[in-house]
Amino acid sequence: MINRRRLMAMTSAAALSPALGRAQSARLTKTIPSTGAVVPAIGMGTWLTFDVGSDETLRAQRTEVLRTFFSMGGAVIDSSPMYRSSQAVVGEALSRLDRPSQLFAADKVWVSGGDNGPGQINETRTRWGVDQFDLLQVHNLVSWRAHLETLFEMKAAGALRYVGVTSYAGLRYDQIEQIMRDHPIDFIQVTYNLADREADRRLLPFALEKGIAVIANRPFREGALINALMRRPLPAIAEEIGAKNWAQFLLKFIISHSAITATIPATRRIDHMIENMGALMGPVPDAALRQRMIEAMPA
Repeated sequence: MINRRRLMAMTSAAALSPALGRAQSARLTKTIPSTGAVVPAIGMGTWLTFDVGSDETLRAQRTEVLRTFFSMGGAVIDSSPMYRSSQAVVGEALSRLDRPSQLFAADKVWVSGGDNGPGQINETRTRWGVDQFDLLQVHNLVSWRAHLETLFEMKAAGALRYVGVTSYAGLRYDQIEQIMRDHPIDFIQVTYNLADREADRRLLPFALEKGIAVIANRPFREGALINALMRRPLPAIAEEIGAKNWAQFLLKFIISHSAITATIPATRRIDHMIENMGALMGPVPDAALRQRMIEAMPA
């Protein structure tokens, strides 16, 4: 079964490779404001989908999902200690793939008490098998003052590139905004999708003003948005923006926002990864098209 899955991934990638080669320069990338570094606008989340425990078959399958991700230009992978075995599964997959050089490793601190932060970070780094992380974030603002102090010290020592904070589904956005005002963070991670646009009222414009990168989580509402829309035909505007399916339609809306640096859909399937990464190619909706996308969403 593993060989068959791997063959399917290779076949799919081969079928896409001519188009990918032609469109490589058109793949949408975004700039991290604090450094000017560039990352692909679609990354990969690991909540639920990579939490497969010690099941060797499922771990090997997730390696093939990651292989597809990297082969299609992916870089940003996001995880958390909250996600149980996901970190170790990612680490094993990266080892099997010889740790692709384009990896942008993003994880979180999620533990009460600032004194517990460094130990958890070391455990997380060991699970990933990386020398250091590109981005560490205070997950859902747990003990955020103490953890930010630790992360800023790591950054000053050259042990970390970027510092961020996270929240989701509109929770504690007032506090996120205050942290953006008072602390020199590089990233925020919040929920943003066609159905959940609260962040666009204040946080996203403020991120542009402050030069703070934004990762959009829950692009599909953990699959619920896709499941609801799959019953309906794609709107006519999908052809104009180069979206071949609902996943690409939803992702193109997110990554076309000027404040969004990357979004992190999670998947356990190779075919879904191919669909997701396909949203990096083709037209990028402008403001007028984005408004039409909003209007095209079913009530």
